[in-house]
Amino acid sequence: MIKVSDSAKLKISQLMGEDGFTIENHYVRVGVKSGGCSGLSYELNFDQEMGENDKLFTENEVKIAIDKKSFLYLVGTTLEYSGGLNGKGFVFNNPNANRTCGCGESFSL
Repeated sequence: MIKVSDSAKLKISQLMGEDGFTIENHYVRVGVKSGGCSGLSYELNFDQEMGENDKLFTENEVKIAIDKKSFLYLVGTTLEYSGGLNGKGFVFNNPNANRTCGCGESFSL
């Protein structure tokens, strides 16, 4: 399961609204793909349909869809949002990552 901080929930709700989605009726699709300077990188998108290999759960009123393969890499991760002058945007605090890059957008196990 992925945890969603209050700041991430607020930003997700705002961005979904700007893109024509709603937090009540649509999903945040979170995944992992090959790439990035540490080997794997995170994906975060909005979606309105579930795939047959997706796991769905709700955290802090946010519906999260994750494909089964990505779920294995993301169990226990907290999705946070850091704004402001030095903010990075969305941050994945992943306890499974052995190494992350300086930008925080990729990791390895």
